Amino acid sequence: MNFPWQKHPVIRGALILTLAGLITRILGFFYRIYLSNLIGAENMGLYQLTGPVSGICFALCCGPIQTAVSRFCAAASAQRKQRQTAKYLFTGLLLSECAAFLCMTALYSSAPVLAEHLLGNSRCTLLLRILALSLPLSAAHAAISGYCYGKKQAAPPAVCQLLEQLVRIATLVLIANRMTASGVQPGAWAAALSLLVGETASLTFSAFCLSILLRKDALNFSNTLFLENTSDTCSGEQTDFSSSGSSLFSRIRAILRMSFPLAANRLLLGLLQSLEAVQIPARLILFGSSSEEALSIYGVLTGMALPFLFFPFALTNSVSVLLLPSVAEAQSLGDDARIRRTIELALSYSLYIGILCTGIFAVYGKAMGQLFFPDTAAGSYLSVLGWLCPFLYPASMAASILNGTGRTGVTFRQNLIALGCRICFVIFLIPHMGIRAYLYGMLASELLLVLLHVRSLCRNFPFAFSAWYRIIRPMAAIAAAVMGSGMLPVFGNNFCSLVLRCSYTCIVYLLFLVLTREMQS
Repeated sequence: MNFPWQKHPVIRGALILTLAGLITRILGFFYRIYLSNLIGAENMGLYQLTGPVSGICFALCCGPIQTAVSRFCAAASAQRKQRQTAKYLFTGLLLSECAAFLCMTALYSSAPVLAEHLLGNSRCTLLLRILALSLPLSAAHAAISGYCYGKKQAAPPAVCQLLEQLVRIATLVLIANRMTASGVQPGAWAAALSLLVGETASLTFSAFCLSILLRKDALNFSNTLFLENTSDTCSGEQTDFSSSGSSLFSRIRAILRMSFPLAANRLLLGLLQSLEAVQIPARLILFGSSSEEALSIYGVLTGMALPFLFFPFALTNSVSVLLLPSVAEAQSLGDDARIRRTIELALSYSLYIGILCTGIFAVYGKAMGQLFFPDTAAGSYLSVLGWLCPFLYPASMAASILNGTGRTGVTFRQNLIALGCRICFVIFLIPHMGIRAYLYGMLASELLLVLLHVRSLCRNFPFAFSAWYRIIRPMAAIAAAVMGSGMLPVFGNNFCSLVLRCSYTCIVYLLFLVLTREMQS
């Protein structure tokens, strides 16, 4: 029996990244539990408040340039222009480091003002300054990762993320042991500092891997030189890949042309998310919560429940990251059929994973929250947020494919619409419904986003999709699996019982899908 992941290069290439992602998510999962118990819900809320600021900085100097480097390197590799890949890498590094040092200087000097007036809490000043110091490291690491993804070398970024998580955890444990031995409870700064140390270790290892890859490319260059000089140039949008690498200025222009819509997308989204992060506690106060209660609710939601929800992203994010260079490569070769097959597989498997996760979180979310976190509200949030999964995971896949085809402006507009929908729930409904309004807003915005993304894909690359086979069938599978798990003997609300039931649900679900995989009409 031949499974699709044995034949499809994206799925096969994502296995290494998925394995590392799973291990990293498991470690991060226990890290979040340890951190929430160590610093408490209020400090967790403070730490999460800096997340949107981090997103804004990442939008300016890391993520968009990584995406552009990945896309141009993949297209150059497909056309056997090996020398151009290194040129795009160093151009990306130059741009990202310039932007990172500017952001670092601005953020470090303005941290007190931002903490007081943007985040509404002066205790965030130290966190913002530690974040500022990490920006040049993150920028260099992102550009190198983009080069590796473009070259279909998933192992170095995979090992880097695993190493970063291990160093981050070790640093936090070391700080906690030293502080508690002195009778002092660590604050949110401990989490920020551990992030900085982890990023330093990750960049060091990625630079070492890069030196090996560049040396390998230099050895192979003489074998590809003739092919590079005689390869055909592509027309339309594809000419960027063949002609834009002739000079430093043209490469800067090509990278900026692609990364600007992505940067504007992430920057505006980051600003809106900052507004959202500030407004959630403020609107909860209008609902009747005290300032401390509002900050604790926000910390429980974003620091405890949401990391649980994003745990399965280890399965989908690795595929999503590698989809972009794969789609760019197919587009540079004019292979629309391959793009359509990629869309069908990506959406199908992300739906399968999303429906499985919805069943697990909806049924066992409360038990997970009660077992792993000191605040029982985390489980209630998780059982509601679980319904996001069938929309959240396909949306990330569809966005990656759209970016891979150069339609970054489309993802920008659609993300903006979805986030605007969510902010409306925050501003107008939280004062009347409490935090439940934010949960419902997340559901509505993600549903809207995935519909918009899929509509754009259908218009540009019409693909086959069976609602029965891709949606109804897995829904029947999860219903059968959940009902069967309810018949298992109960050993109390403990870890072993929860793992047994979740494992049984996953096994029955997968068996159902495998046994019915030939039933597509």
